[in-house]
Amino acid sequence: MKTFVKKDVVRIVSNKTGYTHEKVAPIVDGAFKVLTDILAKANPEVRVEIRGFGVLGVKKAKAKPKARNPKTNEVIYVPPHKKVFFKPGKLLTRALQKPLDDQSFAAPATQAVVEPPQEVQAPVFNPGTDS
Repeated sequence: MKTFVKKDVVRIVSNKTGYTHEKVAPIVDGAFKVLTDILAKANPEVRVEIRGFGVLGVKKAKAKPKARNPKTNEVIYVPPHKKVFFKPGKLLTRALQKPLDDQSFAAPATQAVVEPPQEVQAPVFNPGTDS
């Protein structure tokens, strides 16, 4: 399984938009920080809807008075808390429903970065405008 890190996202966005890594990195970092802040400060629930991609959200999780620690088999109390969910949008769902080719499983572990599908186009960011 290939793991993408934030640096990979910055590189892909930079290649797609034509802006330098130095201009794209703070924008990508800022976007992730804003999403994290919105989700972390949810009181008690929130939804962040990104059309075509999906919905990130926080919802309440009930207390579990009789949860079990699988390591020790001890019965423990889990207090009510918040949990994060993700529901994919239509474009992402359609992109994931395409059939797999047999070659995808035979690819070496050191394969090049896979570009996202062409149907999903990120909006072009123009840093020269204030909006």
